[in-house]
Amino acid sequence: MAVGDYEEILKYYELRETIGTGGFAKVKLARHRLTGEKVAIKIMDKLALGDDLPRVKIEIDAMKNLSHQHVCRLYHVIETAKKIFMVLEYCPGGELFDYIVSKDHLSEEETRVFFRQIVSAIAYVHSQGYAHRDLKPENLLIDSDHNLKLIDFGLCAKPKGGLDYHLNTCCGSPAYAAPELIQGKAYIGSEADIWSMGVLLYALLCGFLPFDDDNVMALYRKIMRGKYSVPKWLSPSSVLLLNQMLQVDPKKRITVKHLLSHPWLMQGYSDAVQWQSKYPLGHLDEDCVTELSVFHKQSRESMLELISEWKYDQISATYLLLQSKKARGKRVCLRVPCLRGHASTAQSAGLESENPLTSEDVPGCSELSRVFGSVEFSDTASVFEECLSEEFILNTRRTKQHSRHDAPLDDTEFAVSTPVTRKAASRKDKNKENVDTESALRNEMPFVLPAPKTPPAKSWIEMQAQPAPLQAAAFRENQFTAVTPIKKLANPDELTAAEVLPERRYHSVELELDVAHVDSSQKKRKAKIFGSLERGLDKVITMLTPSKKKRLARDYPRKLKAHYNVTTTQLLNPDQLLNEIITVLAKQHVEYIQKGYTLKCQTRSDFGKVTMEFELEVCQLNKSEVVGVRRQRLKGDAWVYKRLVEDILSSCQM
Repeated sequence: MAVGDYEEILKYYELRETIGTGGFAKVKLARHRLTGEKVAIKIMDKLALGDDLPRVKIEIDAMKNLSHQHVCRLYHVIETAKKIFMVLEYCPGGELFDYIVSKDHLSEEETRVFFRQIVSAIAYVHSQGYAHRDLKPENLLIDSDHNLKLIDFGLCAKPKGGLDYHLNTCCGSPAYAAPELIQGKAYIGSEADIWSMGVLLYALLCGFLPFDDDNVMALYRKIMRGKYSVPKWLSPSSVLLLNQMLQVDPKKRITVKHLLSHPWLMQGYSDAVQWQSKYPLGHLDEDCVTELSVFHKQSRESMLELISEWKYDQISATYLLLQSKKARGKRVCLRVPCLRGHASTAQSAGLESENPLTSEDVPGCSELSRVFGSVEFSDTASVFEECLSEEFILNTRRTKQHSRHDAPLDDTEFAVSTPVTRKAASRKDKNKENVDTESALRNEMPFVLPAPKTPPAKSWIEMQAQPAPLQAAAFRENQFTAVTPIKKLANPDELTAAEVLPERRYHSVELELDVAHVDSSQKKRKAKIFGSLERGLDKVITMLTPSKKKRLARDYPRKLKAHYNVTTTQLLNPDQLLNEIITVLAKQHVEYIQKGYTLKCQTRSDFGKVTMEFELEVCQLNKSEVVGVRRQRLKGDAWVYKRLVEDILSSCQM
């Protein structure tokens, strides 16, 4: 992984594990530093995209213009010389396709709940002049509230003459393609979307496709005839709706307008499907604007103007994530940043203020709530807690009293980069000032540039012993030299804690330089504190370097929550189940790489091309002793994957 490609994204987000991969892209879970909100970051290699690069541009342009409760939200776009980063709404429920697989097929009632949301999203998309052209269960994600979000607008079209304007490009997934597309005729995008929605509805109700064949030409012939089987469990009203949507003649197909109040969609509901957006871009939330303006020391008018530009930069992302927090009943509150060696939010947005306010300056938002954010999201917090001792805790107010008599200090000087867990917030300390200071230690740092070949850096203690002007000069000379070299990663594509942690030291050094004018007793005390902090951080970095990772390798299955992509078994021994799966994979000619209890699997064509990638992980359910298998498709045809995984699991003695 080239450091320069990721430097910009790491100013604003903490990258976590990879949650999806594709031909030219991968998706990583991440956390937005200022709001603490989880996001999904789609990372695309521009060189690998090649001729598909225009598709990405189309997708970005479309998502910038679409704002709807059932369309996945775009927060931020960052483009470098080699990469494009799309920061998107995180949907922990995964693909609707996997949900169908887990249920075999959905009940009519549950299908109706989902399908109303799909109709709502498509009606809105069409109202904005777009045809999606790639509707399928894999392009619908389930959010934390079990609602659907439409994704992947790479094949969408916005005809200049409006939706009634004919299109000619044959695109999308063959099994969901309308007859007029595969015939090569000019077609209307909205009519083609209705056909795809009919196939999608059938998949929800039946658990398989209406038109399916391994041979593409045979599949096309079935689509052209428009004949499909009708399972006995389908109600007459369901069969009628499917018939209205899966009409070979596009002019006989039902329209979105009639779907909104269709009798089948109205069963159990008093109102027609609401397709209008609940979050129009033209309306800005007062609380979110106020929080941003106070945070950046800007007037509300100037902040309103900045947000309204919708550049999909850090300002756009922060506003939209604050809006998301508010919609879920969370406090509209930003965390105090401690990024001084990198471009701040204000600087990146072209704001005048260089020093964001601390929580003491903002009424109604405590320092603890600002600094903690989503505390449970930090993987390293517990490790750091073991390394921290009481001598690392600074008394913020006492130091500020010194600063009033000695030298002006800015608002961010005490935002040290050591994470603090919930224990710090709940500790019944008699000295409240210490609790305030502990909370100020909870921010995290971005990626650090690798050290260039320069003369050895002066140690912190050596710099500390020098007069203040020489300290500053020494820091400037050594600011890009890591105290501990970053060891080469086993897998350069994956960002590990070993890459991130060394950056923390720079900010500790910088903090020392900022308070260089405090009296000599203060200097000695701080030298002792940060010498201990350095030793503590060395301990953590040593624990997390690749050479030590083998010691941390998991020799027992993960405990997971019950989820629809976990298949439970009758076996109580996870090792026995793992061996069963490995035996079946060998018989099925499925290649795999084992990592603990996770098997990364792939299949190849006769010509050696990888056609399918997926994961199988043996796990234990949290609240029971039940052993299960977590499955996740990474690449390849969804329905082929479904049949293969079902075959593998059914062949095991589960």
